[in-house]
Amino acid sequence: MLILHATAKERDLLFWAEAAPAVGVMPVAATGKAKPRSHQSLPAKSLPTKSLPHPFAAPAADLIEAMETVGFTVDADNYSTLQATIWLPTADSAPLASSPLIAPNESANSPAAASSLSPWQLAALRLPMATLVELLTLSSGKSLLAPGLLLGADLSFWTMALRFAAALVTRQQFLPVLDKNDVNNSYGAWWQPVFTGMDTERLMKLTRAMPHSCRALSDGVKEPPRLASEEVLAHFLGAVVDYLVRVSPNPPLAVLPKRAGPVARPSLAPSRARPVFDSVHDEWLYALTAADNQMVGDPTDLAQLSAQVKEWQRAVTITTATPWRLCFRLEEPPAPAAEIREDEDSADIEVLNKRHSRHGASMATDEPEINQSWQVRYLLQACDDPSLLIPTENAWQSQEGLSRALRSKALSQDLGWKPARVREYLLAALGQAASLCPGVEDSLKSSAPGGYTLDDSQAHAFLTQHAWLLEQAGFGVFLPAWWTRKGTKLQLTTRANVKSPKMQGGNGLSLEEIIKFEWQVALGGETLTLRELEALARLKSPLVRFRGQWVQLSAEEIQAALNFWKERSTTRASVRELLRMAIGADAGASALAIEGVQASGWVGDLLSQLQGHVAFEEAPQPKELQGQLRPYQVRGYSWLRFLQRWGLGACLADDMGLGKTIQFLALLQQEWSASGVGARRPTLLICPTSVVSNWQKEAERFTPELPVIVHHGLGRTKGATFKQQGKRHALVLSSYALLHRDLEILKAVDWAGVVLDEAQNIKNPETKQARAARALRADYRIALTGTPVENNIGDLWSIMEFLNPGLLGGQSEFKRRFFTPIQISHDPAATQRLKQITGPFILRRLKTDKSVITDLPDKMEMKVFCSLTKEQASLYAAVVEAASKDLEASDGIQRKGIVLATLSKLKQVCNHPAQFLGDNSAIPGRSGKLARLSEMMEEILSSEDNVLIFTQFREMGDLIQRHLQETFGQETLFLHGGASKKARDRMVERFQGKANGSGGTPRIFILSLKAGGVGLNLTRANHVFHFDRWWNPAVENQATDRAFRIGQVKNVQVHKFLCAGTLEEKIDEMIERKQSVASQIVGTGESWLTELSTTELKGIFALRSGAVSEDGG
Repeated sequence: MLILHATAKERDLLFWAEAAPAVGVMPVAATGKAKPRSHQSLPAKSLPTKSLPHPFAAPAADLIEAMETVGFTVDADNYSTLQATIWLPTADSAPLASSPLIAPNESANSPAAASSLSPWQLAALRLPMATLVELLTLSSGKSLLAPGLLLGADLSFWTMALRFAAALVTRQQFLPVLDKNDVNNSYGAWWQPVFTGMDTERLMKLTRAMPHSCRALSDGVKEPPRLASEEVLAHFLGAVVDYLVRVSPNPPLAVLPKRAGPVARPSLAPSRARPVFDSVHDEWLYALTAADNQMVGDPTDLAQLSAQVKEWQRAVTITTATPWRLCFRLEEPPAPAAEIREDEDSADIEVLNKRHSRHGASMATDEPEINQSWQVRYLLQACDDPSLLIPTENAWQSQEGLSRALRSKALSQDLGWKPARVREYLLAALGQAASLCPGVEDSLKSSAPGGYTLDDSQAHAFLTQHAWLLEQAGFGVFLPAWWTRKGTKLQLTTRANVKSPKMQGGNGLSLEEIIKFEWQVALGGETLTLRELEALARLKSPLVRFRGQWVQLSAEEIQAALNFWKERSTTRASVRELLRMAIGADAGASALAIEGVQASGWVGDLLSQLQGHVAFEEAPQPKELQGQLRPYQVRGYSWLRFLQRWGLGACLADDMGLGKTIQFLALLQQEWSASGVGARRPTLLICPTSVVSNWQKEAERFTPELPVIVHHGLGRTKGATFKQQGKRHALVLSSYALLHRDLEILKAVDWAGVVLDEAQNIKNPETKQARAARALRADYRIALTGTPVENNIGDLWSIMEFLNPGLLGGQSEFKRRFFTPIQISHDPAATQRLKQITGPFILRRLKTDKSVITDLPDKMEMKVFCSLTKEQASLYAAVVEAASKDLEASDGIQRKGIVLATLSKLKQVCNHPAQFLGDNSAIPGRSGKLARLSEMMEEILSSEDNVLIFTQFREMGDLIQRHLQETFGQETLFLHGGASKKARDRMVERFQGKANGSGGTPRIFILSLKAGGVGLNLTRANHVFHFDRWWNPAVENQATDRAFRIGQVKNVQVHKFLCAGTLEEKIDEMIERKQSVASQIVGTGESWLTELSTTELKGIFALRSGAVSEDGG
């Protein structure tokens, strides 16, 4: 396992990595500390004279291998490795690891422990800028780049800095510079970022967030690096912005000072021959786009050009290096500029403000003419006190008057902002703003500009165009409270007014029913008459005060509403189309935005229930269901039945442990029982291979009357045989691995429903299994998942496209309407729209919900059935064959030893082949149990839950610990018999969140059953896994009680893993079936199994059919 780091050194970013302690480091488990083989203790508060190798640093070869793992080709031409000196906190003669995954920092947790910065030598990798940017882009938003390759906090920080630099370039917040290098007196051409307005605040936040390790490299051991965070970040941002501008397809040469004649843009590839230039100005332009930014002209000419560039940038320099900010405040007229209102007595429309007559919108009215205008006022705002606002009129006063105004605001004179400097800043800032806003330019004709007036159209332009440009340029903008960046909240909308036809007796209702309805036009939720619309059209004003509220209306929008009214006042649509309009999914059904659907009758009832305005009727659970649904499960089952009734797809996204399985099985049982024998059709359920057996067992448990068949393995039926066989079963179980392979076979069946368990498996819509799932035909579709959105909202599109095709539009439309606004712009309106559309089809309850938690028992125990892989099955059969021969030829104590040894071997095989073989071989993909544990851990960790995992075997604990840490990048504690009491206490304290110091609070705790089964209080856990079974209920219950005891405030879920068709399932059945056996074995371990006859043992050991996971064939 590696943790990849990135640390700045001058203008470079060097990559290095921490690895687990190498040879020469004492085992961490033995001492709680990591010590290098040879290292002299450092005297307190003294500087070392040399640096020693970092004991956890990965060698250069591992760095290169890590780069190649994530897809980069490393060659000597583009990459360079070097030895670097890094200063890190050091205690007990060893550097403190950045994560407990490398080594626990026990010293740092002791109040008496002294730590100091000390230099350490390590191998580092210098990347070309193109690769650096690509690697940071690849790392953005991730905690792991690949299994076992984690990102350090410093590297994650640089990904945020890269995003900031890219945003600056996108908004063209940069200028060209010509800098002199005082070391060698050379000049270089650079693109330099410019920070204004909100960017300044973002820069400050980013600076404060920088980890110390980002600036820990130095040239030697004499002293630690002294560069401040601000300077380090400025170097990085400058280098990245310069690179991004240079590689852009169209470099912004148009912003540069004018020069005579064009200069061709060079290639970024290094060139041996440098062109000859007519002037130093042309050479500068060339150097701004070339790979080599160095200037080689006459020093005097270069110095003169550098001075000219600085003078050209003076206005920007003044406005960015000031304790002030120029602000623009839009003030609306005290009386309505244009208002339409409905008179309470006559209901006639009255138009105020006759000045609209110049647009030809004059109407007869007795109201006097009101000639008032909008106003933009200029204000100075103190950067360190945003509440401090001074009208700019003060800046144009006499020096004495301005000084008095400044003092009256209690401003510090130490800032050096004398009245003359304030006026200079104002002129520079207004000059910049004038290029963005014509009104500002006009105001500069005044000798003392303090603002300007606007009419309605100009005010509308300021609100919709100029305000945003000014804000982006770093100026402050204050707009009326009723305005938002997207315009006013009120807008012209349409809505459908539906009166449901009377139901015909005996006729079933469907979403394909054609309904006649009327369109209505509304403004701010209030219905408009045709007369009001026509009055709005005559005003021709972009801003209208309607019934006391400001509204932004365009002439095109009003005309579209009029045309829509006249052409489509009455129309027809299916109930399905009306449903889409009601939830906002059918944006193209009207030329205007659709506000919703007003409906009465059965259509109104359907829409009200679907949108949650009215509760749907709860259905009684099927009599044939073996088990009692909890109240929240009854609601879930009824919800599934409601959507299934209307042929709508449903995503049941309850938290793990809330019983998604039994809710669906209740639905299946009800449908099967209610259908006549000739009308029954099968339902297909697709799930991960690791839970096929679990579904089979759960169906046998809760719905034993339902015929269930498993379509899996090499011996599965195909073609016409499968089609006929499927018809006779209520439920057909298959896996994602076979979904696309057997698609043609599955498509030949007339399915009543298609259900996807762990539906996040189709989150990538381009995968073969996602495409295959969407290709299946069925009356209804259901998705079961605890994590409907794992990475981003793009996951939701794929699941919804399976459930209700077209609901969210195509992928490109979804990206435009939702993905980009939500994921990139964090637009709350887009988030709300997406929730409105998808909400009716997603039911998600958490264990912490008040409506759920009162229904839950304090402890829920569930068995998790897993399949063997082919490798496990082969090893299992070999062990059984050898044991059968030995049992026939032994008796007494020898026979007892053979039985116990065989039990242990078979358990190890069921756990993982690597445990049984003891060969330190690869972990992933070889164990059904470990695969299922990984799937469940993914959901648990996303829910912020905490976990205990019990195993009898230390070797298996090591395997699980290594696998979980490499897969999830989460520290995983492991308590076994070899741990000292001090280490044991420390682990318990850390897991319970009671430990002081660094290291964080781990969420996963593995315990060997003997070491951790008794005497511990671990109530922070709310999930308990028994990875392998002790076959002694008392012992297992004692282990479970580490979490389920006094002090536990959460409901505890207990997951008991079993390999289906193996001795694990058979012994469990025996204990469940024979209560007398259970009572006999209390306190006797597993020795009771040795008393069974050889025939009974052979029956227990033998593999049942269906025990093996078969993805092939």
